[in-house]
Amino acid sequence: MAADKLAASGKIRAWQRMLSGRRLDLLDPSPLDVEISDIAHGLSRVARWNGQTEGDHAFSVAQHSLLVEQIFTRIEPDASPERRMTALLHDAPEYVIGDMISPFKAVVGGGYKAIETRLQAAIHLRFSLPATMPAPLKAQIKRADQIAAFFEATRLAGFTDSEAVRFFGRPRGIDPQGLDISPRPTQNVQKDFLDRFFALEAARSEK
Repeated sequence: MAADKLAASGKIRAWQRMLSGRRLDLLDPSPLDVEISDIAHGLSRVARWNGQTEGDHAFSVAQHSLLVEQIFTRIEPDASPERRMTALLHDAPEYVIGDMISPFKAVVGGGYKAIETRLQAAIHLRFSLPATMPAPLKAQIKRADQIAAFFEATRLAGFTDSEAVRFFGRPRGIDPQGLDISPRPTQNVQKDFLDRFFALEAARSEK
């Protein structure tokens, strides 16, 4: 009944209450309502590949984000802490809008992308990063993201090598040795994500 009244008045609720106590408006997000504790909590509980991965635990977006930052650092070993933090937070909007596999994003269309873009800008501004990623940095992070997707797809999600090459390209120049690909418990990944964020934040402060 309450929802019907809101709909009739044109005041549809578009915000989510976060565990930090913040109230995040999904359609018009404010950087002031973004907290790293909420991001780490949410991302560590969102499963990649719709949960269709091997192992006793889901492979979460938080663990994927750590993997992408790890690969990005191998691609660009002299990257500044700011650039590495941008890589770590590349999927941060998914802490509230979830992780859609690419085929479903294509069906949903531009609405999802518009919300994702606004959230990403608010997150970047909250942590003193450029609201819009420079194109060269975006390309490097995208490359790291696709390399991570290839290894996740073939090691966890049941893709053959040929399928993964077709969708994500071959991960040239990156040895999977030492990469964090095995799914781990939620609380451990949440802590690791926060630890990495604060390590990068400290490194930025030293500059």
